[in-house]
Amino acid sequence: MSCITQDQSVEKIKKPSWLRVKLPIGESYRHVRGLVDNHKLHTICESGNCPNMGECWGAGTATFMILGNTCTRSCGFCAVATGRPDPVDWDEPQRVAEAIHLMKVKHAVITSVDRDEIADGGSIIWYNTIKAVKTLNPETTLETLIPDFKGETENILRVAEAAPEVISHNIETVERLTRQVRIQAKYWRSMEVLRTLKQAGIRTKSGIMLGLGESMDEVKQTMEDLRNVNVDVITIGQYLQPTSRHLPVDRFVHPDEFAMLREFGYELGFDYVESGPLVRSKLPQRKPRDCRLWPQCLDAGKNRRDRYCVNK
Repeated sequence: MSCITQDQSVEKIKKPSWLRVKLPIGESYRHVRGLVDNHKLHTICESGNCPNMGECWGAGTATFMILGNTCTRSCGFCAVATGRPDPVDWDEPQRVAEAIHLMKVKHAVITSVDRDEIADGGSIIWYNTIKAVKTLNPETTLETLIPDFKGETENILRVAEAAPEVISHNIETVERLTRQVRIQAKYWRSMEVLRTLKQAGIRTKSGIMLGLGESMDEVKQTMEDLRNVNVDVITIGQYLQPTSRHLPVDRFVHPDEFAMLREFGYELGFDYVESGPLVRSKLPQRKPRDCRLWPQCLDAGKNRRDRYCVNK
């Protein structure tokens, strides 16, 4: 099965009912909107056209995107603008920390654009941001979704040294489709990033999108590859085409297939698997089962499936 490219003429596939989402409304949504605007910050929720923006902002949280809103890479799936970024904003870490403080969230998520034009890849800003958030919000756990830093170990370990509770790096797709989907990235380089983080003692997480032309066998192989570098948590979701300029959807994967992959993930030994059509790379805001502190932990003592706990 081959990947569909932007140049191919394909009939637009109608979205199934399970991909319908609620419109963003409510006081919490307006509160987050004000914090983002007043602190002159960016979110992947907006820049990435995330379908869960209404749910997350309505719950009073957002995923901040640091190092600007212009990426030096041009991935075929991503809605974030590509081009020449603005100069690094050295005050950004403190503003992110202040916004998280005002949100009063127990768990915060931060991602970034790629900054390949910078020698440190943006890792210094990453370090400063994590430290600023931890200083102002000592009770808040932090999940970070980082780029590959072109595989530069020094920059990867700089982020690890700042000690967020979780570091995520998304593999995004299967090995065969990586060149079309993540044009400037490399499949095995991303695996080495995750291996390096795990060797540094970090809890690691990665994510895969479905619906780009991959086979189920390829997805399972990718999951096995992630377990082979000891990734702890995996998220699996449906790819949605942001604009007509991006890679089209090959198919909409049925929820039953996501459920099957969830079970397969646990069989492989992942500590936690979040698999469903609307799953995105951040951990969900809702409480699974009867967890009291989600997403800080998943009832570490209840059973093997709930061992993932950032408070261990």
